[in-house]
Amino acid sequence: MTYAHWLQDFETEAARRRQREDPPWSRGARLHPDVARSVQRFQVGEAGDGANLIAKAAGDDGYLAAVKLFVAEEQNHARMLAELLGAAGVPMVASHWSDTVFVRLRRALGLRLELMVLMIAEVVALRYYRALRDGTDDPLVTQVAARILADEERHVPFHCHRLRIAFESLPKAVRAAVFGGWRVLLLGVALTVAADHGPALRRLGVGRLAFVADVLTAFEAALARIRGEEPKPKPRYNPKRARPRGLL
Repeated sequence: MTYAHWLQDFETEAARRRQREDPPWSRGARLHPDVARSVQRFQVGEAGDGANLIAKAAGDDGYLAAVKLFVAEEQNHARMLAELLGAAGVPMVASHWSDTVFVRLRRALGLRLELMVLMIAEVVALRYYRALRDGTDDPLVTQVAARILADEERHVPFHCHRLRIAFESLPKAVRAAVFGGWRVLLLGVALTVAADHGPALRRLGVGRLAFVADVLTAFEAALARIRGEEPKPKPRYNPKRARPRGLL
């Protein structure tokens, strides 16, 4: 399987980003202190240089080129979050323990483990940026979160593609065991994020348990992609079936 279509997708997005104006930082932003602290931590997580992932992607020119553009998008997220914090008069933080743990896990072994850990961060980000987009009435916050969320929604299928290739040669029993352990790790991370960012999530209208449940749902959808399972088609609406009895 080649990465030509993914590379084209990233290149198209990079060109669109160059032509699109930045959000209007000068208008300022309003961030509740709980949300501001949460955004500070996510900004740190987005700010890595991606050098380790890029090094592990070497050997497949198409994939390597796509990974470099993926890293550039993540760095753009960090830049936009930094600008958003600045617009709200909130300083950045240099580090956070959760990011340190993620980085060490990702660097522990090879590309497959790095992508497995990265996938956890991506599905958590899907729910977080959706909450940030939908849970605030500040136009600048909404715009930044929407842009980042749109990128993350493209990133998850990209990583699923590579992980599907990485797992397809393993026996089903081994895959099932790995996926089971992966679920446990994901659950631990989701619970930790929900606890650590709980005050911000409440401000954004999302309960801790609802956040965890949504992350788990997104993760299961990603696992289905990795297993090569096609999404089940939604049943078509049938007005005759929907008509209540006794009205015929």
